[in-house]
Amino acid sequence: MTKTKATSITRRQILKLGSAAALASAARLAFPSGAFAATAGPEVTGVKLGFIALTDAAPLIIAKEKGLFEKHGLPDVEVLKQASWGATRDNLVLGGEANGIDGAHILTPMPYLMETGKVTQNNVPVPMSIIARLNLDSQGISVAKEYAETGVQLDASRLKEAFAAKKAAGGEIKVAMTFPGGTHDLWIRYWLAAGGIDPDKDVSTIVVPPPQMVANMKVGNMDAFCVGEPWNEQLVNQGIGFTACTTGELWKGHPEKALGLRTEWIEKNPNAAKALMMAVMEAQIWADSMDNKEEMSAILGKRQWFNVPPKDVAGRLKGTINYGNGRLVENTGLEMKFWKDHASYPFKSHDAWFLTENVRWGKFAPDTDIKALVDKVNREDIWRAAAADLGIAAADIPASSSRGPETFFDGKVFDPENPKAYLDSLSIKAGA
Repeated sequence: MTKTKATSITRRQILKLGSAAALASAARLAFPSGAFAATAGPEVTGVKLGFIALTDAAPLIIAKEKGLFEKHGLPDVEVLKQASWGATRDNLVLGGEANGIDGAHILTPMPYLMETGKVTQNNVPVPMSIIARLNLDSQGISVAKEYAETGVQLDASRLKEAFAAKKAAGGEIKVAMTFPGGTHDLWIRYWLAAGGIDPDKDVSTIVVPPPQMVANMKVGNMDAFCVGEPWNEQLVNQGIGFTACTTGELWKGHPEKALGLRTEWIEKNPNAAKALMMAVMEAQIWADSMDNKEEMSAILGKRQWFNVPPKDVAGRLKGTINYGNGRLVENTGLEMKFWKDHASYPFKSHDAWFLTENVRWGKFAPDTDIKALVDKVNREDIWRAAAADLGIAAADIPASSSRGPETFFDGKVFDPENPKAYLDSLSIKAGA
């Protein structure tokens, strides 16, 4: 579709729009004959999408609440709450036609773990595709109140002595994450290992669904956890523990959740997949506006979505972080990003890092062809097609599928063109 300066929908325009009606009027400016004037409409009117009660599911929830799916020809989209990432996986294996789901707000490594049969029953592969990233940053690593005196923040080594003392006294150090090989597993492993704590030898890692983290910390079931918001904020608000660091401090601008779909569903419904992507993009642009954060917190707090007080959502959504250990920092730049800094685009280089870290911890074999696997699962072409049809400004469309080398807080550098060099630079890893 040819677009002119007069008919492009700019980010600035959409950020000013607060309702589905206003968004629709903007679309009519760009597409006088309708969004699908140039191509066939969606093959189906709906899709079943799973989500976990986490702030980074917001693009799906906002798209539903604001009528954006309907606007793009998908009035029957269902956004269905999942109890855990394991339940998300199981329902994706079933598929929408078998009373499961067709796609989901998902941990970025999960489609790769499913595609290769690493986390499915009998190791049966389930072809999966990633069509977008849903957000950057804003997960947290939180610690039980008993460790407050260690002063632990970004440097996990401050916990070494306290952990060793607890183990010597017959205690077990339990560190919780949300799914083996998932993003939170990788963040907390990176943080511990950078501080000289081996996550496979010095602590026990346990799996806890995100909405159950705070309750488990409250009854003493864990020493530390990594999870997305609003659960770190809720922990602090309830005075149960504190946040040592946010994941954006480990790697600022890091990729987090993805929009994953069963590959079979995309193959059957390519136009619907693009329409879905367009609705989610508009929701991400809306969600990124600071003007919309309060309304968004109220929406996400609703019973059918997160069932939490909006204040548990709002703070870190705006980049204000109350760490719960006497630190309160405003305007951190660590707020959850849904659109700016190319947050929505699924960079292949980022998927390569997640796969490399899962090689590091033994989830994938050292000889895994990372590039080939990323090329198979990552469908950034669908994102680009949707951006073109939506008239997204050229500045908001990355020129390359790689963001290039990435530098972490401890000085380590990941070059997506040379994952082995990165792995070789890490002293703590599986089998080392």
